[in-house]
Amino acid sequence: MSIEVKVRTVFVLVGAVSVSAMLAGCVSPRYGTEKTANAHLMDGIGSMVSIAPPKKKSEVTYVPRPALVEPPEGAALPVPQQSVASADNPQWLESPEETRKRLIEEADSGNTRFNGSPLAKNPTSKEQFEKFRQARAQQKGAYEGRRYLSDPPPEYRLPAETAPADELGESEFQKEKRRKAAARKAKRGFRIWPF
Repeated sequence: MSIEVKVRTVFVLVGAVSVSAMLAGCVSPRYGTEKTANAHLMDGIGSMVSIAPPKKKSEVTYVPRPALVEPPEGAALPVPQQSVASADNPQWLESPEETRKRLIEEADSGNTRFNGSPLAKNPTSKEQFEKFRQARAQQKGAYEGRRYLSDPPPEYRLPAETAPADELGESEFQKEKRRKAAARKAKRGFRIWPF
């Protein structure tokens, strides 16, 4: 191989390394190794070109786990909690078979209000009106206590004693009527034509 080919090869390698370093960026993250990405790139390229065998990495030293902490001799452990997941619990959900059996018994009992759905309940118009009223009150913010953490405390929502709570003020219709009358009066004052 001639000297020119060797020099060209070196220039190509140096150019490739410099271009890759420029592409990696000037400021780059360290990824927790206290080395920049450029340093990692140079190490990687150097290890590819290097003929020397790779360095041996340090062996990881494993520390054994500590022994279990046992209760002192003769100490009684606390009694396990009674299981709440049992059929004796009144809050335990019905199985689908039990639900089906209960619905069949209700339908066979001759109940005229039964319509086949465990969720359907025919509320009276009073109950419906009360639920509607409560929902509207919640929409307007007129509910007791705090529903959300961002709601102000109830005592902050009370008006001041000096606040005019019973005065409604002038209606919008009256304001509009007064504004139009003032505009007509002002228009009459600026007449250019005599008639």
